[in-house]
Amino acid sequence: MLLIPDDQRRTLDELDDRLDLETGDRGAKRSAFWVMLTLSAVIAVAGVAGDSTATVIGAMIVAPLSTPILGIGLGITTARGRLVRSSLLYVAAGVVLVVVIGAVVAQLLPNPTDVLSNSQVTGRTSPTLMDLLAAIATGFAGAIAVARRDVGDVLPGVAIAISLVPPLGVVGVCLGSGAPALAAGAFVLFASNVVALVITAMVVLFAAGYGREAAAEQGGSRARAYVLLTLAACVVTIPMVLNSLSSVWAQHIADAAQDWLADSPGAQVTGVTWQGRTATIAVLGPAALPPIEELEQAVDDLLPWDPTLHVVHTVGERVDAGG
Repeated sequence: MLLIPDDQRRTLDELDDRLDLETGDRGAKRSAFWVMLTLSAVIAVAGVAGDSTATVIGAMIVAPLSTPILGIGLGITTARGRLVRSSLLYVAAGVVLVVVIGAVVAQLLPNPTDVLSNSQVTGRTSPTLMDLLAAIATGFAGAIAVARRDVGDVLPGVAIAISLVPPLGVVGVCLGSGAPALAAGAFVLFASNVVALVITAMVVLFAAGYGREAAAEQGGSRARAYVLLTLAACVVTIPMVLNSLSSVWAQHIADAAQDWLADSPGAQVTGVTWQGRTATIAVLGPAALPPIEELEQAVDDLLPWDPTLHVVHTVGERVDAGG
């Protein structure tokens, strides 16, 4: 097989040892999982609170949460309900741990709401289809890396790309700061990464023959898992589609607003944000602006419904300092 050559393919027993936390030296596996997850959660939340990308990347590298998630994929592939259930329990308990740590740290901040506007939060609370595409590609890389003996060195890169603990840290920080809507957005990002990782792991492991190998030893039904995965994929995809459309519509509105301001020297659109059916347009420019009705008509011609427009007008101009 091109993706996983026979001479580099791990055996099913080797995969079990890597992905099943309830086999082999269970005490050591559990200890390593919880210690590293706790530390990665603290690192991630500190990076989110301090708006430090480097710190957040460090948390991604040491986070072990992908192990039980890949274990779910292996359990479904080999039709072993026990592995799926135990891996789900580890993931669920890990989610609770990271979110609680994030919420506690948020309470220790002098002004928790200040964190909500930093780049680590805003970049993870409105996931789009591009995030899902990245998660799918990363999931394939992670599944291939765990099934091949010769590409284990790419796993740190996979951990950085799939980004499991930082979104959960953002969920906790947002909940602790009284912003449940932002927390929900970050959780959608985490859930989409989990679903993508499980599905891509199943595809790779099936293609590598682990399903047939397990079927020769034991039978089992995967129908329920397929149904649940399909439902989960739909649930996480819908808000990502809406976020993607919102980004496109916001750009259309920004372009229409800039055209609306064409006859106002120095005026410019500084941002467009959505809240339900309301678009808020931030404008920097002179005191007199063109009639708002002209902008409303232009937007109505662009979008398939009639959104409510709010224009936040700041009187002034942008001045670039000399170098």
